[in-house]
Amino acid sequence: MTTTDMREARSEDAVGTDEGLLRQIASALACLSRQRTVPNPVYPAKVQNAYNRLVLHCLRRGEEPPGSVPQMVRWAGERPLIEWPLELPPDNFPGAALLVDPETRLPHQLCLEWEVSAADPAAELFENERIGEALAVCRAAKAPQAYTAFRALLTSRPVLTGAELALLGGDPDCGMLLHDVIKRCYEPVPASYLRRGTYRQCARCRCLMVPLLHGSHRCELDRCRRDGTSDEGTPLRADKGGVFQLSRPLRMFITSPGLAETDLQAALEKKFGITAEMWPNYDAYDLRVPLSERRHWAVDVKDRVNPVLLARSLTPFRNEPPYDRAFLVVPRYRFRDNEAYGRQFRRNLPEDLADRVTLLDDQAFLRLVADEISTPRDKAGDPRTEGGRRA
Repeated sequence: MTTTDMREARSEDAVGTDEGLLRQIASALACLSRQRTVPNPVYPAKVQNAYNRLVLHCLRRGEEPPGSVPQMVRWAGERPLIEWPLELPPDNFPGAALLVDPETRLPHQLCLEWEVSAADPAAELFENERIGEALAVCRAAKAPQAYTAFRALLTSRPVLTGAELALLGGDPDCGMLLHDVIKRCYEPVPASYLRRGTYRQCARCRCLMVPLLHGSHRCELDRCRRDGTSDEGTPLRADKGGVFQLSRPLRMFITSPGLAETDLQAALEKKFGITAEMWPNYDAYDLRVPLSERRHWAVDVKDRVNPVLLARSLTPFRNEPPYDRAFLVVPRYRFRDNEAYGRQFRRNLPEDLADRVTLLDDQAFLRLVADEISTPRDKAGDPRTEGGRRA
């Protein structure tokens, strides 16, 4: 599932907290990172408004405010959230996490998650528009397989040369039907990614790596940085037809979790010989896992930093295709980084979903599958179908 399916009605700020201001700051930082030219006025209204509100907030609290918008950005790259003069529930302080990477000067995923949690966020609007376009075209053509191929493309090929992008127009899987949508998903790569005539692609996710001042490169995705993926990457020469990459909202919220989804699919196939159906019925959920002819589990995979925002954003699974149990699966490394991840998620889960969600890390889910398929069941022992329940 994508953020297209997140709740339209956002939760109000917790009483006595500054979540609204944090969302506004995150949106401003994301907006600055997307600028390719110097606008007039220099700072868009949402950036200036966020800065003004932060200054006023600091003065009211007797704190020294940042002296300028650039200093606000420096705060984001130097001060963990816990050191900001903001009143937030303890669950919203993810350790020493920063909003901005101090070396690449790009917003971390944590920042973009707060932006997506804001009202009318640019990242979510962009993602919704592109994914919604693809869904509408595929539904009209009665071609669910084309949507599945489209999602696989965004997961496995976040970077294309101009020639590759043009050739997709003849691709029978999804390009012939969705070429116009696909072209709008990709954007020309800024010159800042280029060093000595060469780009570098991350060996794991295939996204472009960001050149650093000391000469190495860094992937922008949390999982790759944490796993210590090589800072050299795979070289990609600049192409005369141009080099294109998915927009950052799509890289962060489609490519990144898409890798976790396909990793889980591959593990099910390798360990148990189970072929999971990906993004069934136009992305009703992420994986439909067949345990027998009559039993299926529905899985949504999320790779999110903040379990609080994840819990608040959940909606019920669509009930077609049907399933017996529904799971929300998060990569194991998120639980290692935050040992309270599960507890924070459960404390913030809406009451109407409390009895419908089973949150597991990916390794725990695979163990549960192993237990389930090793337990003999007769017809009377089959679990009943839960219909519209969803993690």
